[in-house]
Amino acid sequence: MAETPSGLGALYERSLDCVHCGLCLSSCPTYVETGREASSPRGRIYLARGVAEGRISLGGVASEEFYACLGCRACETACPSGVRYGELLEEARAAVEREDARTGPARGIEWFALRRIVPHPVVLRAFVNLLGLAQRLRLDRLALPFLPAALRERHRLLPSVPSRLERRPLPPRIRAEGEPRGRVALLEGCVMPEFFGATNRATARVLARNGYDVVVPEAQGCCGALQAHAGDADTARSLLDRNCRAFLDAEVDAVVVNSAGCGAHLRGAGHWLPGEGDDLAERVRDIAEFLVEAGFRAPTGRIEARVCYDDPCHLLHGQGVKDAPRRLLESIPGVELIEHADAAACCGAAGIYNLTHPEMSQAVLARKLDALSAADPDIIATGNPGCLMQLAKGAAERGLRARVVHPIELLEEAYR
Repeated sequence: MAETPSGLGALYERSLDCVHCGLCLSSCPTYVETGREASSPRGRIYLARGVAEGRISLGGVASEEFYACLGCRACETACPSGVRYGELLEEARAAVEREDARTGPARGIEWFALRRIVPHPVVLRAFVNLLGLAQRLRLDRLALPFLPAALRERHRLLPSVPSRLERRPLPPRIRAEGEPRGRVALLEGCVMPEFFGATNRATARVLARNGYDVVVPEAQGCCGALQAHAGDADTARSLLDRNCRAFLDAEVDAVVVNSAGCGAHLRGAGHWLPGEGDDLAERVRDIAEFLVEAGFRAPTGRIEARVCYDDPCHLLHGQGVKDAPRRLLESIPGVELIEHADAAACCGAAGIYNLTHPEMSQAVLARKLDALSAADPDIIATGNPGCLMQLAKGAAERGLRARVVHPIELLEEAYR
């Protein structure tokens, strides 16, 4: 019998909630692709229980399957027993990291990106500056023939770096237009300012136009969601603690988030930081959810376009927000909101999963692109940076004519 790793009591308790009904199977992207029970939520929960009971080694198949999961949490929506699979998965991955039970290049990619680059604004800015310079001079393409095949494939996934003007930081306060209705804080994030600064500015302008003073706490930073998903629990907790203090000190009515993955992580802050984390979690709202709950100004500008909305997994399954983004889009004069057959399924981005598991990521994305091709929209809207990059790359390579944008950018465009 394998030795039981320490600290797996919570993992064992969570695994007992699963009744093995199998209703999650058809919602799991990796099970749909492989047909293997071990690659399903039910199978991974069985592996987790076996590890906790000491019947299964934490390395090998168990470790591989824990990280082969996209973490989309669609199984939570399908589950009749309320299994909190996302937390179970993060605990399983944390155990793998504690026991050093994982090998391979994917671990090195995660460690370097999520510890050395993403959480450090100065380092991240320098990295993006270098990437932008290489792209402008086409040095990245000149180097491609000399790179290994795996790196050439990953290069294809790199986003285009926006101009320095677009990447400028938000001011610490944006005043409400007209009579103030309240005061909110905006999570600027780590990746968002570097690649989606326009989305952050659109979010702040829409909030101000709807009567909210917007504060951008200087002490905030990377929320720790990616680190939590990777099993780096200590780093995730430290980053979340910093943000918790920054936002609670801001004394705001709500903390507004425009990145689905970050929003889901902040809403689970009580799991990581009992007490103070619960206080933060109660204030967190997705931008679309916040506007619909508060009552937003209907735009008058027209956008003549057929729009497909694609649900980010951590907004739909992690936060339970489905209708609010669609209501924002439907409020825009000229927009025809059309559904496509794969809207609720994962796109395969899953943080940096498309870098660590490119083949599975592309297989999952292909289903999404088939559905979007059939719908043939002018615009694809989604509310998460990883999804925006994944869908933009996929749409371009598939030859779709649609541009890919955040819903809040369309609303702000209609206001203008």
